[in-house]
Amino acid sequence: MCTSPSSASEERRRLEFPLHSGGACVADGIDFTRRTLADWQLIGHPTAEEAVLVAAELLANAAEHADGPLALVLQRRPGRLRIAVTDRSPEPPRIDAFHRPSDAKGRGLAVVERTAAVWGSAPDGCGKRVWAELMLPGEPGAPDPGAAEEAAHAAAAAAAATAAPR
Repeated sequence: MCTSPSSASEERRRLEFPLHSGGACVADGIDFTRRTLADWQLIGHPTAEEAVLVAAELLANAAEHADGPLALVLQRRPGRLRIAVTDRSPEPPRIDAFHRPSDAKGRGLAVVERTAAVWGSAPDGCGKRVWAELMLPGEPGAPDPGAAEEAAHAAAAAAAATAAPR
């Protein structure tokens, strides 16, 4: 069973998954995302269904390529929503540039890239954290999507520079 120790009033929620959960917890993660969006009164917001889609894709990737997710974290900040999934694989995610529209698999990260304002990954313990940020337009404090993208690219470049062998 997946658990969440967070209360409804928090702006950050975490759902932990049992080891080797594989795809079994993907549905739990989707339900958790929908409940959290409802608690944060975002159901009906134009970004709500995109958030569910991004969470589903990140969870499915962890199930497919990393023996299941370890945790799903949703974080709401002024004007944006961050979705992050941690797993045990240190391999960074990559978009399959050669998938065909008729392929059953291989579109998940392409969907995330097109849906999110920014996305990326970072080492997390022995595995990694893959994250995506969605803008919540119309909310006070919503950042400029271009500035968020520049900051994410700068952070990714800095992380790559520190992770490179010397």
